[in-house]
Amino acid sequence: MTAEPKGHHYDATSIQVLEGLEAVRKRPAMYIGDIGTRGLHHLVYEVVDNSVDEALAGFCTEISVSIETDGSVTVADDGRGIPVDTHATMKKPALEVVMTTLHAGGKFDSKTYKVSGGLHGVGVSVVNALSRWCEVEVLKDGTLYSQRYEFGRPTGLMKSRPAEKERKGSGTTTRFMPDDQIFEDPTFHYDTLAGRMRELAFLNSGLTIRLADRRSGKSHDFVYKGGIIEFVKYLNQNKQVLHTKPIFFARERDRTSVEVALQYNDTYQESVHSFVNNINTVEGGTHLIGFRSALTRTLTNYAEKEGMAAKAKVNVSGEDVREGLTAVISVKMQDPQFEGQTKTKLGNSELKGIVESIVGEGLREFFEENPPVARKIIDKMLAAARAREAARKARELARRKSILDGGSLPGKLADCAFDDPGLCELYIVEGDSAGGTAKQGRDRRYQAVLPIRGKILNVEKARINKILENEEIRNIITALGAGVENEMDVAKLRYHKIIVMTDADVDGAHIRTLLLTFLFRKLRPLVDGGFVYIAQPPLFMVKSGKEEAYCYNEKERDEAIARLGKKSVQVQRYKGLGEMNPDQLWKTTMNPETRTLLKVSSDDAVEADRIFTILMGEQVEPRRQFIEENALTVRNLDI
Repeated sequence: MTAEPKGHHYDATSIQVLEGLEAVRKRPAMYIGDIGTRGLHHLVYEVVDNSVDEALAGFCTEISVSIETDGSVTVADDGRGIPVDTHATMKKPALEVVMTTLHAGGKFDSKTYKVSGGLHGVGVSVVNALSRWCEVEVLKDGTLYSQRYEFGRPTGLMKSRPAEKERKGSGTTTRFMPDDQIFEDPTFHYDTLAGRMRELAFLNSGLTIRLADRRSGKSHDFVYKGGIIEFVKYLNQNKQVLHTKPIFFARERDRTSVEVALQYNDTYQESVHSFVNNINTVEGGTHLIGFRSALTRTLTNYAEKEGMAAKAKVNVSGEDVREGLTAVISVKMQDPQFEGQTKTKLGNSELKGIVESIVGEGLREFFEENPPVARKIIDKMLAAARAREAARKARELARRKSILDGGSLPGKLADCAFDDPGLCELYIVEGDSAGGTAKQGRDRRYQAVLPIRGKILNVEKARINKILENEEIRNIITALGAGVENEMDVAKLRYHKIIVMTDADVDGAHIRTLLLTFLFRKLRPLVDGGFVYIAQPPLFMVKSGKEEAYCYNEKERDEAIARLGKKSVQVQRYKGLGEMNPDQLWKTTMNPETRTLLKVSSDDAVEADRIFTILMGEQVEPRRQFIEENALTVRNLDI
């Protein structure tokens, strides 16, 4: 994006005012999505996005974010600094207007910022409204301006004093403490922030983002000179790639800039991430549709022109073109229109054509200059088409035997009586003995049990036709009733809680990881929709006379021994679910009143993809390294 001409003043006249702040504290979820972990971290993103907008406009090169020991967060940048002159209509400093007025900011006229991020565009005033206290310092022309707020209200007038000699240049520093009466748990997670800071650094090449956690001493500087090319390399880092250098092109059209980087690997998954003004459009939209149609058209045309398609004798579809594709699409534009439930789907219709023509041109030029790479990608595409054809035949065969059709449910499935999916739960249990115990211990009205035998196929290393030949996987797909991959329809899901229940030992952890890999890779809408859970069976029972306590880790066990230690104490370690009697399994692991379930979510899809690749992929070295690094910190391994 071209930087603002230095002559344009960013001052109080750039700030427009729309409405007041009380509503934010009444209905915080309307403004930041929710009041859980996601909404809490969104506060940091709002502040950081303002600094990134300064970088996009050409005025900021470094942003630092630190989680302080008291649980507050500090965000500092070297941008122009929020304006501090008096606002014409509000008759107070622009800084106070920006911090205390909803929708007051320089984003509403196209002179100040050509493009700007910030998911809801609600601005830093919302962060202020939802904080116990917030302090802002602005450095401009050798003067330091500051103001403090509590629960969104200024505690006094804006102050100013000469800056220390060593503080040169300009910038804004914001410190805030989230309000613990609004947020369920006001604890910031370093890894969650690191995921977003890494993403922002990839999307804005050359920008340095420093993240530090003063509580643990952890810190990392994110800076990527290569931008989204390095993003694609990062996504592919533990995969075998088909061509060493990612394909990259960047063009500008109709005041919209489009950057695309893509690289194929030898896996069977597609990993495409699209962004608009640094916002991760997880639900896609018009830019992604344009990218996909250009990719399909360019690859199929090339295959026909080179005579490769005729030889292969298969019909190619869009999904074949995307097998093993890793891509990042970054669009920067004015006035993006978002739709979809999480406001992360781009709706601007003109973007489809713009992206489609840019991607078509870029790919055609690359293929003309690099025929060997083009041929490798086409070979991969044709192999995928043949495998899909084989899978279709396998599915038809299976349907004739009414396996995937749901015509007959698996014989091992002990179904429940209720038929309202919203009330029903399916326990996927490893082994017949545990399955037997679960079937006896469950509440038959709404709990179904499906035992599976041993370790299911590792889907990370197999194509769909192989996966469908695996009986245990077919049983799971059939029991769930919602189909698989592109043929999925979540509306047909027979249970709205799918609970993975495996033994609390190493084999159990492996089977759980295999099941989660299958759900994440092939039934991803179930993970995204929040239907997948992990049961937490106890590890120990501590018994003394008639008193017994179930313990889920060593610490609880030791506390129970100390508590019951008056008399003789017996400790039983459960190696498997089958060692419990049905009543114990119900009481500890299956009764909604007393059980603990872990909900599986993929908030950070990039990180989830990376970890599944490390744990389940072909390369041994990254896996060994991951286990060595994490083995000591993790008691109960759940990825």
